[in-house]
Amino acid sequence: MLLIGDDWAEDHHDVEVQDATGRKPAAARLPEGVDGVAKLHELVAKHGGEDLEPADVIAGIETDRGPWAQALIAVGYQVYAINPRQVARFKERYGTSGAKSDAHALADMVRIDRDQLRPVAGDSEQAQAVRVVARAYQTLVWERTRTFQRLRTTLRQYFPAALTAYADLTLTATDALELLVKEPTPAAAAKLTRLQITAVLARHRRLQPRPAPARQPPRRHPPRMPQDPHPLRRGDRLAAHTHTPAA
Repeated sequence: MLLIGDDWAEDHHDVEVQDATGRKPAAARLPEGVDGVAKLHELVAKHGGEDLEPADVIAGIETDRGPWAQALIAVGYQVYAINPRQVARFKERYGTSGAKSDAHALADMVRIDRDQLRPVAGDSEQAQAVRVVARAYQTLVWERTRTFQRLRTTLRQYFPAALTAYADLTLTATDALELLVKEPTPAAAAKLTRLQITAVLARHRRLQPRPAPARQPPRRHPPRMPQDPHPLRRGDRLAAHTHTPAA
């Protein structure tokens, strides 16, 4: 078993390696990053012996975030996150001299008080995948926003009329971008016809369909008087109206 105290700083790590008895075979200042992690693995391999397993390496570190801690967890080391205040109280409790480094106190803590410390749990593969996708999405959104901010600044200096013309579309809309790509200069944009603009807006479903004309109710004609199936001749009708019955 090897115990590691890792006093983390912004650009380096002061580490101390102890065995199960508290003996200190090594101490070093390692750079932050891949090179520092590699040197730490070299120290472990050098002082851990042939039978040492990754789970037999126990590290105490003042932060559980960042690629350094995750790199130790990924290879199978047991990593404990220890608050700096806990380190200070540990020093007071055991009367550790101020000359002793925090790395020494951290190594002592994972050797003596490990059951009172919090191990850092490694993320599941699914959680790591979600984190990667979420970070990629965030990066894309930020880049998209910054790109359109630069576009807006450029248009304000070179083509301010476009900001007014496309105010209702917003520059992030695909129809506004198509119109800008089609006619990117003020002179070219002035030649756009209403038909061309309408075609772009319709292609992107920006235009509302015109409502169909309301249907008019059918015209109703006044009823016609029924006709006699055997109409009289004109002369017979006249005679019928003028005939006077005998007294």
